[in-house]
Amino acid sequence: MMKGMGDLVRQAQMMQNKISKLQEEVGKRTVEASAGGGMVSVTANGAQEVLAVKIDPAVVNPEDVEMLQDLVLAAVNEAMKKAGDMMKEEMAQVTGGLKIPGMF
Repeated sequence: MMKGMGDLVRQAQMMQNKISKLQEEVGKRTVEASAGGGMVSVTANGAQEVLAVKIDPAVVNPEDVEMLQDLVLAAVNEAMKKAGDMMKEEMAQVTGGLKIPGMF
């Protein structure tokens, strides 16, 4: 019985190491999302950090700041969703689809 428990602990440690490496690797990858037909684009990484925001000068209208804010918000939210989805997909490959509490 103890041998089986030892194997289980060893497998859990191996999976934890794989997950840590995966998080580090995916954290370096980037995704891009845009809004307004590409007028606003956001680049984020797998660690769900926004790395860049690009705004086409044509969309900058001092009389309609709210539209620009909406476009930036939409692009940021889409980039965060893509980054999260990328992490979930990679995590599912490592865990074999096993849902681990607290992980994506």
